[in-house]
Amino acid sequence: MSFTENDRKIQSENGKAFPPGEQTEPLPPFVVAIARALRGEFGNSPSTMKTVARMTGTNERTVRNWFEERNGPTGENLVVLMQNSDQVLHTVLLLAGRNDLLVAAKIATTRTQLRETLSALDQLLSGDERSA
Repeated sequence: MSFTENDRKIQSENGKAFPPGEQTEPLPPFVVAIARALRGEFGNSPSTMKTVARMTGTNERTVRNWFEERNGPTGENLVVLMQNSDQVLHTVLLLAGRNDLLVAAKIATTRTQLRETLSALDQLLSGDERSA
C-alpha cells in the first residue's frame, strides 16, 4: 500500500520533534500542578526521580515526564503519590475544590507532627532524669 499526497505527515523534518501544530493545546493545569507538587516534595534530582519510580513501580522516563510537565500520572500512580506525599495530596484536593478535606488533612498532619514532637520531648526528659 502506498501513501498518497493527502496523507498526514507525522514524521518531523529532523526526526527529533513532532511537526509544528501537532500539539497546539496548552498543558492542563493538572499536569503543571502535580509537577510542582512533586518537585516541592521530592526535589528535582535524578536520584529522587528514581525513588519516585520505585515508589510507584513505573519507568524512570515516565516519572521524568511528570517532573518536566510533559504529562501527568495515571490514576493508580496518583493514588500512590498521594499516599506518600502531603504536597501531592493537598494539590489534588485543591484541584478538586475540596477545601474542607484539605483543612482536615492539614489537621491530621499537624496532630501527627505534634505527637512526634511530644514523644521526642518525653525521650529527652526521661534521658535527663537518668543522668541527674
